[in-house]
Amino acid sequence: MIENNNIVEILLVEDNPQDVELTLRALKKQNLANHVQVVNDGAEALEFIFATGRFKERNMENLPRVIFLDLKLPKVDGLEVLREVKANEITKIIPVVVMTSSQEEMDMVKSYKLGVNSYIVKPVDFKKFIKSVADLGLYWLLLNKAPY
Repeated sequence: MIENNNIVEILLVEDNPQDVELTLRALKKQNLANHVQVVNDGAEALEFIFATGRFKERNMENLPRVIFLDLKLPKVDGLEVLREVKANEITKIIPVVVMTSSQEEMDMVKSYKLGVNSYIVKPVDFKKFIKSVADLGLYWLLLNKAPY
């Protein structure tokens, strides 16, 4: 995990420890896990993104290059996190990838209406999950060009 003031490339917002472990493993396999911050609920995600609460010492200028966001989170759900990120002038440019087990069309529609950049349903199969995360990491960190 990253210290508060260091650069974070990926903010992983996930409450399932197994999914966190699999995601980190997939990113490590592609050498993309050096700058990952993991938070376990939506409230903690908002504190990190907006440099408040336990992350108030974090330099807000160091925006994550991408946010991998689960929808079903404790405290504040993923849709609310997405809403707040995309409503803020500074943070709305951060690409947000929803990574969820929800195949509900309503969740997908709401996510896109709120400005999500990509919506991925987590594969149940271990190998497919690892490949999906690795591909996402490669795309968002190496191929995608961000304005910051």
